[in-house]
Amino acid sequence: MRGSESNEMSFPIERVRAEFPALALTDGGRPRIYLDNPAGTQVPKRVAEATARALLETNANLGGYFVTSRQAEQTIEDARERVAQFLGAASSREIIVGPSMTSLTFRLSRALARRLAPGDEIVVTRMDHDGNISPWLAAAADRGLVVRWLDFDRDSWRIEPSALDRVLTHRTRIVALNYASNLTGSINDVRTLVERIHAAGALAYVDAVQFAPHGFIDVAHLGCDFLACSSYKFFGPHMGIVYGRESLLEDLEAYKVRPATNDLPWRFELGTPQIELFAALGATIAYYDWLGEELGEQGDTRAKMRAAFAASRQWEEQLARRLIEGLQHLEGTTIFGITDPASAEDRVPTVSFVHAAISTDDIAKAMADRNIFVWSGNNYALELVRTLGLNEEAGVVRIGAAHYNTAAEIDATLEALEEYVRSRAALSSR
Repeated sequence: MRGSESNEMSFPIERVRAEFPALALTDGGRPRIYLDNPAGTQVPKRVAEATARALLETNANLGGYFVTSRQAEQTIEDARERVAQFLGAASSREIIVGPSMTSLTFRLSRALARRLAPGDEIVVTRMDHDGNISPWLAAAADRGLVVRWLDFDRDSWRIEPSALDRVLTHRTRIVALNYASNLTGSINDVRTLVERIHAAGALAYVDAVQFAPHGFIDVAHLGCDFLACSSYKFFGPHMGIVYGRESLLEDLEAYKVRPATNDLPWRFELGTPQIELFAALGATIAYYDWLGEELGEQGDTRAKMRAAFAASRQWEEQLARRLIEGLQHLEGTTIFGITDPASAEDRVPTVSFVHAAISTDDIAKAMADRNIFVWSGNNYALELVRTLGLNEEAGVVRIGAAHYNTAAEIDATLEALEEYVRSRAALSSR
């Protein structure tokens, strides 16, 4: 129906899928099609096994002289070092880990805002997840700061440098922006934007939650001051991660209890860490080592990660093109985001749309009835939904591929959508 898979690139899709036990599950004999990935991905078996080992073999609090406590400490340090490699950070001291990206951003926004004076300005965008908007709005309200809004371009679906230039002033202190939109999938040119932000004397706080599952990150190359992501979006446990430039973190006062250490990065991590999830986090990064080796890369960890992402992105771009082309042929459908195949590299495989006659919830429910998992709603991209003039609650239907999805799954989803839309049209014509 939509072309043969024989024309697609060579990618070890069957070996990849074999790493994820959830992909083999069925319900009443029907396979599950996981296209809910922008909200959270499935995990490789090694991640679950690492969690179990930590709970069963090294379950202890930190700071003791006994073996399980020392092993738990080593688990955390090993995972933090792996995350530093994953992001290209200079040191594991620059890696802060917590329960979620949103909670960490609230925490750091408070620490940063303490250094600002009334009348100083914070810039937030109309295309971000609210996890990178509301913390800054709250900080501004607390400290008497000015909030300036940065719009995205409706033609490119990205933040253009010229638009950023128009909102930067001599009072700009922080700019919070995203690497990729969790609704349109558009990827911003973060390096160029960060250069403009620094030229204005401000700090750049980058939300990379939606980019991290799909692209190789190098914080040194980007030049950003902070970068946040969530490991459950890139095949790991439910944890948030923030990279912060060490010289900045050293200068920030943390909100913490008095007995807690003032060392980096511990002073920004409140309470007892989620030790078993740190074990899972380390195993998540190890998965990228494995995939790079499967693709023939024999270099160091970063080289293997780069190879893994290069092949995954190429595979995902094909899936996204297939999905977009099918949706474009579905009568009554409007896609929000980049649809030109020539600009595929400027988006992640997250595709959002609405139908002129059928609600987003009805479509998501109909797909769920067919064991196809998609999302409906604003997906916390509240300002973006408002800017598009959509109903804030209904939002969009969001379909997001990951590197473990297949062309057959995309085709099955499109066929299910076509069948459902036709059946609804037939009912309305009676």
